[in-house]
Amino acid sequence: MKSIFVTIASVFLAGLMFAQENQSVMEVGGKQISKAEFLQIYLKNNPDPKYDKASLDEYMELFKKFKLKVAEAELLGYDTIPKLKRELEGYRKSLAAPYLVDNEKNEEMIKIAYERLKKEIRASHILIRLEENASSADTLIAYNKVLALKKRIENGEDFKSVAIGAGGSDDPSVAQNGGDLGYFTAFQMVFPFEEAAYNTPVGKVSNPVRTRFGYHILKVVGERPARGTMTAAHIMIAISKEDTPEQLEDARKKAQEIYDKIKKGDDFEKLVSSFSDDFNSNEKGGVLPPFGSGTTTRMLPEFEETAFALKNDGDYSEPVKTQYGYHIIKRISWKDIASYEAMKKDLQNKVKRDDRSKKTQDYYVIKLKKEYNYANKTKKTLKPFYAAIDSTYFMGTWKAEKIKSDKALFVMNGINFTQKNFAQYLEKNYASVSKTNSKDLINVQYANWEKAEILAYEEANLEKKHPDFKALMQEYHDGILLYEVMTDKVWNKASKDTAGLKIFYNNNGNKYQWKGRANAVVYECLNRDIANNVEAMLKNDTITSKEILDKINAKSELNLRVRNNKFEISETPYLKDKELKKGVNKAYEFEGKFYVLKIEELIPSGNKSFDEAKGAITADYQNYLEKIWLDELSKKHPIIVNEAVLYSLGQK
Repeated sequence: MKSIFVTIASVFLAGLMFAQENQSVMEVGGKQISKAEFLQIYLKNNPDPKYDKASLDEYMELFKKFKLKVAEAELLGYDTIPKLKRELEGYRKSLAAPYLVDNEKNEEMIKIAYERLKKEIRASHILIRLEENASSADTLIAYNKVLALKKRIENGEDFKSVAIGAGGSDDPSVAQNGGDLGYFTAFQMVFPFEEAAYNTPVGKVSNPVRTRFGYHILKVVGERPARGTMTAAHIMIAISKEDTPEQLEDARKKAQEIYDKIKKGDDFEKLVSSFSDDFNSNEKGGVLPPFGSGTTTRMLPEFEETAFALKNDGDYSEPVKTQYGYHIIKRISWKDIASYEAMKKDLQNKVKRDDRSKKTQDYYVIKLKKEYNYANKTKKTLKPFYAAIDSTYFMGTWKAEKIKSDKALFVMNGINFTQKNFAQYLEKNYASVSKTNSKDLINVQYANWEKAEILAYEEANLEKKHPDFKALMQEYHDGILLYEVMTDKVWNKASKDTAGLKIFYNNNGNKYQWKGRANAVVYECLNRDIANNVEAMLKNDTITSKEILDKINAKSELNLRVRNNKFEISETPYLKDKELKKGVNKAYEFEGKFYVLKIEELIPSGNKSFDEAKGAITADYQNYLEKIWLDELSKKHPIIVNEAVLYSLGQK
C-alpha cells in the first residue's frame, strides 16, 4: 500500500510541476505564453539571473515588444511564406540531429576520440580520386589501382617514389610533400582516414580506405605523445609565388629588421599593428586561433614546429619561411590535454559534426526498432523491385508506377511503410547509386530508405517526446519571423525612405555634429632624427608625401608611415590636446613615436551634412519608426501580464 501511495504521490507532484510550468505568464492578442517559455528565454539572456521585481519588470518590457512583433508577423501570414518555412525546416533538421543518435554509443565514440587526442600520428598517403556516387565499375577500377600501388610498396618500392611517380597519387600536394601529411590527431582528418591511421601499426601500410575523396592507402611513419594546444601570435611579411627574387629578398630583410627590433625591446603588438600583412590577425595583436591537440586547426608544418619549439610564454622565434611569407612567432600560451570531463562537451559537439555520428545513428535506429515494435515484411514484398529495375533507372526515367502493389515492407508502431512509399523514394533518388545489378541496387536503396523513414518518424515526434526541443523550435520560429517582419517594417523601410530620412534629419540636424577637425597629412616617424628630417623636407612646398616616404624608407620600411585624412582632433589620441596650427607643425613625441603634421585646414565643429551623417540618421530613424510601430501594435494586440506568475519565477 505504501508503494502505491508513493507512486500516486509522485505522479501527482509531476503533474503539479507540469501544470505550474505551463501556467500562463502573459497573453498577447488572446494567445497564451507559458511560464516555461518565458523562463527559458529569460535564462538564456541572463546568465546571472535575478528574480527581483525590478529585474523581471525590465525584462518583461523587452519580452512584450518581442512577442508583439511576432504576433503581428503571424497575423500577416509570415509563417506561411515558403522561403521562411524552408528556412525553419532547415534549422529543424540541424536541431533534431543531436536527438537522433544513440547516447551510449555516442559516449563510447567520445571516449575513443579523447584517447586518440593523447597521441599524434604521422602518416603519408596515396590517393586515387573517386566521386562519392561513382559507378560500381569505376569504383572497382579505383580500388584495383590503389591495391596495385600497395602491392608495389609491399614488394619493396619506396612509398614516396610510388606516390610521386607516374600513375601514383592524385593528391595535388604530392609534388610538394611526397604524400607526407605530417603529424595529426583526432578530428583533423576525415573520420575513415583517422580510423585507418590509428589502427595501422608504425611502419605498416594500411588496407585501402574509402573516404569522400576516393581510395587511400596510408603508411604510418611515426607516433608521439600529443604536444598540447598552442596559442600563438605572429607578424607576417607576405610573399607570393609571383614574387621576383628581389621582392623575396626585400620581404626577408623586412622580417629580419622587425625581429631585430623585438630583440631590442620594441613592443610586439605595436609591430604587428604597424607591419604585419595578416589582416585577419593584426587587429588582435597577431593572435591566431589555438592549434594542436584538441583543435581542428592545423598550421603549416614549418610554422607548427617553430611554435612548439618555443619553451616559455612570451618567447618569440626568428623569422621562419612558409609558402605564405616570413613569420615571427610569439608563444602566448600552451596547455596540455585537458581532462576528459573538461573536454567532454566540446568533444560531444565535434562527434555530432563528423562521420562518427553516422555510427551512433545506426545504433539509434536499432533501438527505435525495438521501441516501436518493428516488423520486417520484405521477404516477399521486396522481390517485385528486383524485376522492376532496368536501364531506365540510371537515366532517371524510371517511374514508381511500375510497382503495382502496395503491401507493407515494414511495420513500425502499427504503421505500414509500403511498396509505393519505397517506389517513390527510388524514383527520386536514382542519381545516388552506382550502376550495379538490380538486386544489389535495391538492397542498398532499401536500407537507405528504411533508415531514413525510421528517423523521419522519430523526428516528427520530437516535440511530443522532448519539451526542450519544442521550446527550441518555438524560439527559432519566433526569431525567423521577428527578423523578417523587422526587415520589412523598420530596417528596409528606413533605408529606402529617402524623403522620410531627410525630413527626420531636418528636424534633428543638431544631433549630428562634427567635432573640430584637422585636414592633415600625418607623418608617423620611428625616432626623433627621422622626424627632424621630415620636418626639414616639408619646408620645400613642392615635395610630395610619396617622395618623402621613398627617401626616408630607402633603407628600412619601418622608418616612416604616412596618413592623409580629416581627423577629429579630440578623438585622435596623437592629436588630442596639442596646439595645432595650419601648415607644418613642429615634431613631437607621443607614446614612443614621433609625429610631424602638415595641416591644410583646421575645421571648426559644426553640423554634419546629410550624406556625412546618413548612417547615424538611418539608425535613429529606424528607432523612431520602430517606436511608432510598437505603439500601433500594442493597441492591435492587447497584452495582459499575469504578475502573480511572473513574480513567482525563481521560487521553489
